[in-house]
Amino acid sequence: MKTRIAITDDHKMVLKGIESMLESASDLEVIQTFENAQHTLDGLKKQLPDVLLLDINLPDISGIDLSKHILKLYPNLKIIALTNFEDISFVKQMLKNGVQGYLLKNTDKQELVEAISTVLSGNLYVQKSVNDRLLNQFSSKPISNGLHIKLTRREQEVLMAISEELTTQEISEKLFISPKTVETHRMNIMSKLGAKNSVGIIKNAIEKGLL
Repeated sequence: MKTRIAITDDHKMVLKGIESMLESASDLEVIQTFENAQHTLDGLKKQLPDVLLLDINLPDISGIDLSKHILKLYPNLKIIALTNFEDISFVKQMLKNGVQGYLLKNTDKQELVEAISTVLSGNLYVQKSVNDRLLNQFSSKPISNGLHIKLTRREQEVLMAISEELTTQEISEKLFISPKTVETHRMNIMSKLGAKNSVGIIKNAIEKGLL
């Protein structure tokens, strides 16, 4: 069965371009396109896609507000922000809302398909240039905040590695610790942040000012 894709963007040329980009992907099918927030909400009531590619700059409601509203209605829907905005504050707001991917419109087909596959598997996908800026900001901040959440030095390192989208094995090799120890630290971080998975770790870390 093909993965059903919907796209929301207020520029028809962009909609056509993304559709064309995905045409040759045999396992993907663009089932709906929308030019504003209201059309998106109306369309989702009729047919729910697996993944929604969502622009932030819309004529009626911002994609930030729209994503929050949509995910309250359809919590299992995967949303990838596809936008020209590189501002880290926008990235944080979208991820805080539960959006699972963030891409700039300069992305290519290979990365777009990879992002779709990644979010469908329950993981977070942030375009590398954007993720690098997030990590730079993260590395300049202390790891505790007003909510008194304290991570150990090793937990800080594991959190950083999770935000870099590294696997347990990759984290193990990077930090010279066993995969079992990585999972122990991951469980401790999830417990402290009240998260259920890696996506939740990133979302809650942003909410609590740790990223």
